[in-house]
Amino acid sequence: MELTIDSRFPGIDDLRNRARQRIPGFAFEYLDGGCNEDVNLIRNTADIREIELIPQYLTKHTGSEMKTELFGHTYDAPFGICPIGLQGLMWPGAPDILAKAAHQHNIPFILSTVSTSSIETIAEITEGHFWFQLYHPTEDRVRDDIIQRAEKAGCEALVILCDVPTFGYRPRDIRNGLAMPPKMTLKNILQIMTRPEWALRTLFKGQPTFDTLKPYTPEGLNLKQLGLFMDKTFSGRLNEEKIKPIRDMWPRKLVLKGVASEGDAQRAIDLGLDGIIVSNHGGRQLDAGQSAIKPLASIAEKYGDKIKVMMDSGIRSGPDIARTMATGADFTFLGRTFMYGVAALGAKGGLHTISILKRQLQQVMEQICCEKVSDFPKHLFQG
Repeated sequence: MELTIDSRFPGIDDLRNRARQRIPGFAFEYLDGGCNEDVNLIRNTADIREIELIPQYLTKHTGSEMKTELFGHTYDAPFGICPIGLQGLMWPGAPDILAKAAHQHNIPFILSTVSTSSIETIAEITEGHFWFQLYHPTEDRVRDDIIQRAEKAGCEALVILCDVPTFGYRPRDIRNGLAMPPKMTLKNILQIMTRPEWALRTLFKGQPTFDTLKPYTPEGLNLKQLGLFMDKTFSGRLNEEKIKPIRDMWPRKLVLKGVASEGDAQRAIDLGLDGIIVSNHGGRQLDAGQSAIKPLASIAEKYGDKIKVMMDSGIRSGPDIARTMATGADFTFLGRTFMYGVAALGAKGGLHTISILKRQLQQVMEQICCEKVSDFPKHLFQG
């Protein structure tokens, strides 16, 4: 796939700044913010960038290859797109834009249960080459039906979420009326009026809704009623007893997202899961916890030969991907970076952002003389 980069926005910070200018403040703060005082949000990226790589300039380097095998599929790069809730709030049609770009660039796209496109829509866009993240429903019948829909649509991997046992305390979202239950405020309306393109595209696309959940949602609910319904319908608290029937039901790859300890990694292995994503939900849940990169090294070293170890949270750029792979990850996922791209450039944002990341990562690999992504740990500075 040809790399296409808009020279006006060559960096991720450029995209973030442009996104802030293009979407209402409440939408940008929902995308950009963490929880409480943003301690772990900031720590996630800062700790990744403490990692240093060592070049081997005099080795016989013949070239660098980003292609990465994961679960029997060879992807064009060792990164994919994280599941993100309410994507259509940040830019109308965002999940469709990103799914299409991921499919064209041959990287994985994970659809969230609470995104604004349905399983069936994303399956059509990606020709069945997508993953799906399941928020755990309180009712078994809803859980079973969603899983069956994902299987029928060709979903390649089911991702179950363990790091949202309760809603994170997010002051910005509370001020902006985006907590549960949500509400529209005069301040939000005034912000929308200052972003006419976003407003017109949202008007054309329609108010963002949880499309995957439409079959289970009563019609005619206002924002407050919808929030109360969501709070009642989904229980984020996952345990071994809830995972076992999912493992029995799901015939393809099953991944646990939100692992932050060796104990949970071992439990995932014991339950027969195929992969884990070391993550702290992008710093949106626990401000008093570790950054995601901190437990990665020990988890990868101890369990990497038993289960695929991936990571998200705090990864923003190609060099960040390289640092994370060098620390022991088999694969990486990014969320905010891609949403900055779509919010900044609309329909072109997905292709543009993937192109930036591929070019950045390729440059790092060639600079340190790393021939394949599995060699990244050989370049890790251990001082």
